[in-house]
Amino acid sequence: MTRKLAICTGLVIAVALVLAGCQNKAPQEKPPEAGDQAAAKVGDKTIWVSDVKREAVAQALINDGEPLDTSSQLFHQVLESVIDQKLLASEAKKRGLGNDAASRHRLEMAQDRILGDILLENSVQKAVSENAIRQLYQQTANTGSAGDEFHARQIITATERDAQDVKRQIGTGASFESLVLTKSTDGATRFSGGDLGYFTPDVMPDQYAAALKNARKGQLVGPFQIDTGWALLKVEDRRPEPPITLEAARPQIVRFLTYGNIRDLLETLRRRTKVQVLIASPAGEAAPEPASAPPAPGALPVPATPAPATPATSAPAKGAATPAPAKTASAGPAPKAAAPAAPATPAPKAAPVPNP
Repeated sequence: MTRKLAICTGLVIAVALVLAGCQNKAPQEKPPEAGDQAAAKVGDKTIWVSDVKREAVAQALINDGEPLDTSSQLFHQVLESVIDQKLLASEAKKRGLGNDAASRHRLEMAQDRILGDILLENSVQKAVSENAIRQLYQQTANTGSAGDEFHARQIITATERDAQDVKRQIGTGASFESLVLTKSTDGATRFSGGDLGYFTPDVMPDQYAAALKNARKGQLVGPFQIDTGWALLKVEDRRPEPPITLEAARPQIVRFLTYGNIRDLLETLRRRTKVQVLIASPAGEAAPEPASAPPAPGALPVPATPAPATPATSAPAKGAATPAPAKTASAGPAPKAAAPAAPATPAPKAAPVPNP
């Protein structure tokens, strides 16, 4: 009887110890995202890999959706930054620094920004589907008008007389490429035989587009005047512009759909909510668009297949959302409002995306 009692007492104590151990064990934190991985712990708080990636995006170290290798130096650099944030936030709470009215308002503003970001992410994720991308691509392909593209070489001279002298030498058998090196003043193309690569006329300054309008393969065009001299072109090839592929167009289509979705959402919210701006705009100026508003959809072009790379510097295509660079002596061809003296490799033609 005594032996049985001792055995029972031992079992009860063992069970009690197991239960006590279970009660004292802290509950496991659930990852915020499926498949997430713990990267570090600060006290009893876990820092997840997704936290580090989100901080890297916030610091503009990577793009949203871009992978971040957990074994990379960048990952561990950002991880240390997140650890510091956790430590500072924990200490601020211990000191009661978030309890006054100003601090609570700042926390509320930060929460508004985060919730707004979450709403936009959710809305864009639904709008920018593979089906939507393909539909817009097909719509663009059906409405686009393909033209011709040229492959040409150029010689730039300071005066018309110099240009006519170069043309005369070519007419008597001199090599165009050899004259580029000895006669051309354009530093961007002088050491590449004057090669401009393939381009469409509408990405060039007006003078180039007009001169090439009826040009044929093998023809010598010019000389014609440009901003800081005279240009003589040799047309190496003229061919139909190849259609843009879905993969080449995808980045700009995604951007277009994203901006369009954000704009529509913001316009809807502003229509159904009373918004009062209590500080007047500067005299004589209309109120600007909200900082979060995206560009108008029509301003977002779909890029064509890039031209072959050459030593010259490329420039934005005509009509692209990116502003033209400042004018320089040998800059690449820019939109017509900022035509340079001597274009380098022209950018590919950009066809506007139709408004869906």
